[in-house]
Amino acid sequence: MQLFANPQTLRNEIINLSVSCGLEKPCYTRMLDYTIKLFESQGLGKDYYGYHNITHELEVTYVSMIVLNWKSILNNVRPDDFKYLYAAALFHDFDPQKSVDKPHEDNVIRFLTHDGSVKQLCHDAELDLNIVKALILRTTYPWGGKLKERAEKQIQECFNESPITKDNPQMQEYFMKLGWLLSIIDRVSGYALGDFGKAMDMAKKNAHALAWHPSFIVKRSVAYFEDLLNDEAEMCETVLRALPKHMRKNFMDTVTGFLNLRQQEIKIQSDYLYENLRLVPKIESMKIRDDSDFVKTLVEIYNELPMPLQFDREHFERTMRDTKTILNTLRLGSSDGPIIGFAKGGPIENYILRPEIIDENYGKNNTVFLEPIALKMGYWGLRGGSEMRHLFTMQAHSMNYKYLTSFALRDVIQKRVDGHEKAEFVTKFDPERWDYYRIDLT
Repeated sequence: MQLFANPQTLRNEIINLSVSCGLEKPCYTRMLDYTIKLFESQGLGKDYYGYHNITHELEVTYVSMIVLNWKSILNNVRPDDFKYLYAAALFHDFDPQKSVDKPHEDNVIRFLTHDGSVKQLCHDAELDLNIVKALILRTTYPWGGKLKERAEKQIQECFNESPITKDNPQMQEYFMKLGWLLSIIDRVSGYALGDFGKAMDMAKKNAHALAWHPSFIVKRSVAYFEDLLNDEAEMCETVLRALPKHMRKNFMDTVTGFLNLRQQEIKIQSDYLYENLRLVPKIESMKIRDDSDFVKTLVEIYNELPMPLQFDREHFERTMRDTKTILNTLRLGSSDGPIIGFAKGGPIENYILRPEIIDENYGKNNTVFLEPIALKMGYWGLRGGSEMRHLFTMQAHSMNYKYLTSFALRDVIQKRVDGHEKAEFVTKFDPERWDYYRIDLT
């Protein structure tokens, strides 16, 4: 289970820990509340479907405070500089007006530089904003190549502007190391604060933010953790030693979980490539859709979808038995084999979509809505999802629907617009880039 379910709980824990670190001045609480208020006012609260929401910002700040309460941290950080790690953690993804989920460090620095409230809060806390910006720039990921070169140049400009670090190589090296510490906390925190289910949800949100195909989620997650544990072993070990035992266990269980999933994926892909694995899409009869074991299987696969993609969750089982619901499955080996995925949808009038969507066909009973395709992890990338979507389209056409609507990543929709499908954007959403589109079935 996730240790903290909402921003308010995290906020209270951050305040308690920050006070124990000597950060008891009211300006630190005001800084925290301003960040929460601004993120939520921009639609980036806990319900925002993206990785970099207010929960991530607070989780990084919370874990930073845990690290600062570790008795051995004085070997790395001076108590007078605890406030810098606090502020940098709180502001590290401070890009509330972002156009894409993954914050761009340039946008973060620009916002911090020009936001009057941030400057006043930093003044009240006796913080040099240049040092805060330098620490944030050090969280640039991946830390290599042109991204690193650009960040290092900007960090040096910050150091030259600060009386604390100007012409002082020793202090510059010290704050670079403090920024490195923040960078590792940034990448460890969320995975240490919950079970593997939370970790997988985070990975799916991150994949969504970066417009990855779901088939890359596990593979790139493994690479992500290997980079942390191998290439940045020194600082990663420092952070993990500072965490309570149960949080270290959460993190390592997550690493092990992704490694095991990757092994399963490789086995599935190997079987598929050597033609030992057949994926068979199937239109399911109303009789089997009423079978309790069948329903249970689909619910289990459905639960693997991220929460924002689980449409009409409360009535999922009932809608499966509705004759107006279109449903097909993907089975393993044969038409009677194990179910590994499904495509489901029905009349658009049966769904409550986002209020920003104004579909001109709503109420005309000529449009079918396709819910997000559901597949078991490990089976993405084998074209099973595409086959189910095409079968669903055929079913919709046979039922005399004129249009099909659904959600997909912007780049995916654009390929359909540019291809042979009669597709068009209906409503675009930023920063999610998870857009609503229509296909003409006539």
